[in-house]
Amino acid sequence: MLRRNILKLFASGTAILVSGLLHPARVLAIWNDTAFSAQNLKAALEAYYPGLAISPSDRITIGVRPEIENGAVVPVKVNTDLPNIESIAIFVEHNPNPLIANFDLSPRCKGFISTRIKMDRPSDILVVVVSDGKAYSHKTFVEVHEGGCG
Repeated sequence: MLRRNILKLFASGTAILVSGLLHPARVLAIWNDTAFSAQNLKAALEAYYPGLAISPSDRITIGVRPEIENGAVVPVKVNTDLPNIESIAIFVEHNPNPLIANFDLSPRCKGFISTRIKMDRPSDILVVVVSDGKAYSHKTFVEVHEGGCG
C-alpha cells in the first residue's frame, strides 16, 4: 500500500511539472541575487530599484515594537493606503544582507503584510512600497538587545 501511495505522489508531481502549471524557471527569474546579496543598504536599494527614485511617505506605517530583546524573531506589520500597490519590500540597514523580503501583491490586494524578520543589531527598518509605478518609503528605528543573524 505504501508503494502505491509513493507512486501516485510521484506521478502527480510529474504531471504537474509536465502540464506547465508550475514554472520553476519563471519563479527563479524574479530572484534578484545582486540585491539579496548586497552588503549595505545603498547597494541593495540600487540593485532592487535601479533608476527608480524613492520618496518618503507618511502614508506607510510600520508596526514593530521600538525595543526587541531577541533579534532572531522580530514581528513586523506594514500597512499603507497608497493606491494600486505592486509590492512591499523590507530592508534592515545594519543586517549583513539588508534586503529581508519582498512581497508582490496583486492589484486587488490591500496594502498590508505581517511577517517576522531577523535583525543583527539596533537599526532602522526601511519599508519600500511600489504604487502606480512609483516607490515610496518609510523607516523606523528598532533597538535590538541580542542579535539574531549570527
